[in-house]
Amino acid sequence: MLEATPLGDGWILRHDSEPIPATVPGCVHTDLMAAGVIPDPFLGLGETEVAWVGRRDWTYEREIGGSWGQEQTDLVFDGLDTVAEISLDGRLLGTVRNMHRSYRFDVTGLSGRLSVRFVSAYAEAEAVRGMVGERPAAYAEPYQYLRKMACSFGWDWGPTLVTAGIWRPVRLEHWSTARIARVRPLVTVEEGTGVVELAVEVERNRGEAPLAVEATVAGVRARAEIEGASGLVRLRVPDARLWWPRGYGEHPLYDVELKLLHGEDALDVWRRRVGFRTVELDRRPDAHGTGFTLVVNGVRLFARGVNWIPDDVFPSRITRERYRKRLEQAAGAGVDLVRIWGGGIYESEDFYDACDELGLLVWQDFPFACAAYPEEQPLRGEVEAEARENVVRLMPHPSLVLWNGNNENLWGFRDWEWEPRLAGDSWGEGYYLGVLPRVVAELDPTRPYTAGSPWSGSWEHHPNDPAHGTHHSWEVWNREDYADYRLSVPRFVAEFGWQAPPAYTTLRRALPGEELAPDSPGMLHHQKADDGNGKLERGLERHFAVPDRDFDRWHYLMQLNQARAVAAGIEHWRSHWPVCAGTIIWQLNDCWPVTSWAAIDGDGREKPLYHELRRLYADRLLTFQERDGGLVLAAVNQAAGDWTGALTLRRMSVEGEELGRTQVELTAGPRTVARVDVPRELTPLGPKEFLVADAGADADAGPDAEGLRALHFPVPDREVPYPAPRFEVALAPGGITVRARTLVRDLLLQADRLEPGARADRGRVTLLPGEEVTIGVRGWKTPDAETARSALYCVETAR
Repeated sequence: MLEATPLGDGWILRHDSEPIPATVPGCVHTDLMAAGVIPDPFLGLGETEVAWVGRRDWTYEREIGGSWGQEQTDLVFDGLDTVAEISLDGRLLGTVRNMHRSYRFDVTGLSGRLSVRFVSAYAEAEAVRGMVGERPAAYAEPYQYLRKMACSFGWDWGPTLVTAGIWRPVRLEHWSTARIARVRPLVTVEEGTGVVELAVEVERNRGEAPLAVEATVAGVRARAEIEGASGLVRLRVPDARLWWPRGYGEHPLYDVELKLLHGEDALDVWRRRVGFRTVELDRRPDAHGTGFTLVVNGVRLFARGVNWIPDDVFPSRITRERYRKRLEQAAGAGVDLVRIWGGGIYESEDFYDACDELGLLVWQDFPFACAAYPEEQPLRGEVEAEARENVVRLMPHPSLVLWNGNNENLWGFRDWEWEPRLAGDSWGEGYYLGVLPRVVAELDPTRPYTAGSPWSGSWEHHPNDPAHGTHHSWEVWNREDYADYRLSVPRFVAEFGWQAPPAYTTLRRALPGEELAPDSPGMLHHQKADDGNGKLERGLERHFAVPDRDFDRWHYLMQLNQARAVAAGIEHWRSHWPVCAGTIIWQLNDCWPVTSWAAIDGDGREKPLYHELRRLYADRLLTFQERDGGLVLAAVNQAAGDWTGALTLRRMSVEGEELGRTQVELTAGPRTVARVDVPRELTPLGPKEFLVADAGADADAGPDAEGLRALHFPVPDREVPYPAPRFEVALAPGGITVRARTLVRDLLLQADRLEPGARADRGRVTLLPGEEVTIGVRGWKTPDAETARSALYCVETAR
C-alpha cells in the first residue's frame, strides 16, 4: 500500500546566509514576520517597508532520509510559489514555474539536504517579458508574464506583497508495483439513477504486473481490469438523492472509494465525495437578447452570488476552519453562488468541501485577470498543464457548476485600447476560445464553460453588452449615481459593487495610534482604488451632505451608502426575473484591512452591507420599482411555494402621520415576480412624504414582526426634512431594544464599538413612530444601555 511521509517540519529559510525557522506550508513573508525580521505589512504603512522581499531570491532547506522499504519513493509538492529549482544532496531534481500546479520527483534511494531555491517572481516575469514582448494590463506590475496569483502584485483592493514559498503541503510517497496517478470522475444522473464513471490512470514500476481497480459508492461495487496504464469502471446508483443548491433542497454527498489491486493486495486507494445533480447553462437567444441562466436539476435559478478573492494575501494562512467560517457567513447572507475570481487561485479542497456541504454553487474562473496574456512558450504549455490538473482535481465537487475562461480580458481587448497596442501579438484569446474550452470538453463534459466574464457569447456583440450573456456594471461606481443601476436590465450581472471602509475596530487595529480621518496617511494607504475616496464622496454627496470633520459620521454614512447602492441594483434586477438571471456582487471578502467593495472586512467583521444582503437575497423580497412612469410594488418569490396574503400600503409623512392606506391581496407563484400597481392617491407628493408596504404581518406590528417591508422616499435624503430623531434604548436578553418616538431612518448598531469581539445580528432598520426593534448582540461581555446608545447611528443624527 502506498505510504506517505509528511515533510512539514524541520525546514529553514536562508536569509542573508543565516537560517531562520520556516513553516511549511507557508511563505517567505510569514516566516520573516515570525522571526521578527519584517513588520506586519497589514499594519500602518508596513506594506512599503517590506517591498524588498519580493525582489529577492530565497532558499528553503531540510534533511530527508533515504530508506523506506518500498520500491519507489517520490517527492511530491502540492504547490510551489512560483519559480524554483529543487535539489537533493546536490543533485538537481528539476525546475518549476507555476504556482497553480503540483510536482512529483523520483527520489528513490536518495537522501541528504533537500533544497528549494526560489527565484524572485519579478526577475522571472521580466525575463519572460523580454522573450515574448510587452503586453498591456490594467496595472503596472508584470503579473501576466508568469503563472502566479495575480493579486499578490497588488490590486485596487489589495497590497503589493509578492510572495515566494512552499505554499501547499509537501510529502514523500513510497510505493511498489504501481500507484494511482489520476482518477477522472464523471458524475451524472440518468433518469433518476446516479452514474459514477471513473477513468483511472496508473503509474507502474513493474510493467508486467496484472492490475485491477475496484470501486464502491452507496453500497454499489464494480471492478475492472487495468490494461497498460489506464482503465474505466462505471457504477450506477438507483434512486440517487439529488444534490441541490442552498435554498432549493438538501445537499447529500456520497463517499466514493477506488482501490488499485494487484491480486488481492491493495496497492493504492483514492477517496472522494460526490453529489448527483445535473447542471446546464441556458444561453438561448430570445426577445431580450441572449440569456445566461443556470439550470440545476432542471430548475432555473436566479443566482444570488458573491465574488470571492483569496481570503488572505498569504493563502497558506487560510485554514479549513477559516474557509468554513467565511463560507458559512456567505450562506447566512442568503448567497447560493460563489464566483472564484480569476486574479486569485484555484482554492484548496477545503473550500470546495465546504461549498459541497453548504449547498453553495461555485463558478470557477481560470486564473487570468485584467491583462493581455502572452500565448507563447514558456506560458502556453504551463497554462494547458495547470488547466488539465485542476479540472480533474475539482471534478468530484457537485458545488462546481461553471468554468470561466478569464476575468475582463475579452472586454479589455475591445475597450481598453489593447488592440492597437498589441498590433497582432497574442493576448490570450487562444486560451479562452481554444485551449481552455478544449480541455474542459475533453475532461469534464458534465459542466458548462464560458469564455470570460463579461462575455456576450461571440464577437458579434460587444463583450460587455448587457443584453447578451454576462455583464460587469462599473460605470455606476466610477462615474454615476447608484440610482442609475435602474436604467438597464442585464441578462446576468457578474460584477457590480460600491465601496465602504471596514469596521471601526478593524481600522483601529490596522492603523495603531493614527488619528482617523478620510485622508489620514494610513486611511489613504489602505485605499487602493484609483481616486477611491473621490468616488466615495461624489457617490455620497448625491444623497447626503459629506461630513466635513466628523470621522464617525463619515464612516457611518459611507457604510450606509454602500448598503443602499447594492440594494438599488439587486432589488431592481431581481424584480426583472427571468430576464435578469443573477447578480454577483463585488465582493464578499477582503484579503487585508482596507476600504473596499467587500461585505466582510479583512478582520472578518460584517459590514452593514452583509446584513443588507440577508434581506436582498432572501427567498422573498418586497421592493418598490418604477415601471412605465408609475410606481409598482414587486413581490419577488424565489421560494418553492406560493406567496399569498395581504399587502398593506401606507402613505406617511415624515412627522409620522398616516395620510392614506389600502390593502390588496398578493399572489406570487413559485420562482416568480408579482407586481402590484401603487394607487395614484398613495403616491408621495413631495419630500415630506414617503410610502411603506408591509406583507405577511400586521402593518402596525413593526420591523420585528414576521413579515417583509419596503420603503419608498421620492427624493434624496438631503432633501428630506427629517425630524430630530427621538428613541429609547433598553437592554434585552441577548441584546438591546430600541423604541422610536419619531421616524428613525436607517438605524444601525455598530457592535464592534461596544467591544472588539461584539457582533450584531442585523444591519440598518427604519422605525416609524411607536415601533420598536430588538437587536441581538453576541460577544458583549458588559452590556450597558448608555454604551449601546453611543454605538447607534441613524440618518438624522448623521446629517
